[in-house]
Amino acid sequence: MMKRINILKTEPQAYKAMLAMEQYVRSSAIPHLLRELIKIRASQINGCAYCIDMHTQEALKIGETQRRIFALSAWKESPLFTDEERAVLQLTEEVTLIAKDGVSDETYNKALGFYGENVLAQIIMQIIVINSWNRIAVSTHQVFGEE
Repeated sequence: MMKRINILKTEPQAYKAMLAMEQYVRSSAIPHLLRELIKIRASQINGCAYCIDMHTQEALKIGETQRRIFALSAWKESPLFTDEERAVLQLTEEVTLIAKDGVSDETYNKALGFYGENVLAQIIMQIIVINSWNRIAVSTHQVFGEE
């Protein structure tokens, strides 16, 4: 891949704003493992190798199993995920692919029923933040481990 701009170096204030959003979702009530599942799934959909690599490593480090990570791309057919996780994974897919059909009432209400308004708002923000990171990494050809 051709090397492209480094937004951190080129526009540090933009990167600083993204880091503030990241800090917000890190301090949210979303369980850490669930945050990593959101990040991995959105990154799979967006084809972001940088983020897939980073977040699968983080998920493994905090106790996620390889088996569940391997099954994540086919979570709808896998018995390895809870109903609560399924609700969030569906929401992650619909928000990530929002131009396709939006977010259905069924998906929204299911997630709301499991998590309540505050945590659902945090989950939506987590999905938005990882989608933003994916777009930065994909458009600039970032490679995990390189500066």
